[in-house]
Amino acid sequence: MVNIRDLDPSASPLDYYGYELRRLREAAGLKQQQLGDIIFCTASLIGQVETTKKVPTRDFSERLDAALGTDWHFSRLVGLVLRSQLPSWFQAYAEMEVRATHISSFQPQLVYGLLQTEAYARAVLQAGWGEKLDEAVAARMERQRILQRERPPLVWVVLDEAVLHRPFGGREIMREQLDRLLEFQFRREVGIQILPFSAGQHPATVGAFNVLRFDGDPDIVYAESYGSAHVTANPETVGDCAHRYDHLQAAALSVEDSAALIARVREERYGDHARPDGRAVA
Repeated sequence: MVNIRDLDPSASPLDYYGYELRRLREAAGLKQQQLGDIIFCTASLIGQVETTKKVPTRDFSERLDAALGTDWHFSRLVGLVLRSQLPSWFQAYAEMEVRATHISSFQPQLVYGLLQTEAYARAVLQAGWGEKLDEAVAARMERQRILQRERPPLVWVVLDEAVLHRPFGGREIMREQLDRLLEFQFRREVGIQILPFSAGQHPATVGAFNVLRFDGDPDIVYAESYGSAHVTANPETVGDCAHRYDHLQAAALSVEDSAALIARVREERYGDHARPDGRAVA
């Protein structure tokens, strides 16, 4: 078992968080049980966070700040902690995603991570056999906070129609996820288009990719392969992917027609009248 006195606060964001929690709790003259009573959790949970056995959530951190009067110290720190729980090969991209002013994404398999519900994200991550599932889900939800900023990035997503039909997590989870996609049609900074099956061949058969734009920095392209990621600012590659993305948008349905298709699939495959296997009742 980790001895809190042996923790090196410089070892990782999680170690620093645990170190700071114990330091500030003791400075307030509170035992773990006393603090737990104040923020409605167990002394065991306080101890697990202090010894890095448990990754804190944002809600936990906000309650800590309120109880200890720490001026949003833990609420700021938890973002670093959760980002550190992302796969090491993804962390650099996550940092760039935070700074991007424009994000263009093509997704042929899954709903883009920034648009996923928590239940859908859990089903996707579970299907990928990832370890530390709760931490991975929390980290993905943390990424979505960029959409809640006062000046969020402009996000445009093209989803292959297959994404709507692939039932991650079952009918209820998919219905909730498609509802979430429909909610984005009322947000000016988010655009969603569906590339329909009828579009046939298209210029992005190699798979998913994102193009990120920044203020004052070169554009980048991000693409994944199994267990790794490829990020490049090579002008030729960025220009080629941007050109392909233009063609994808041209082949995709309009935002309005895309919303209509999402709503139709939601009712036919995942509505109350759909069969348990997800097919519509004739």
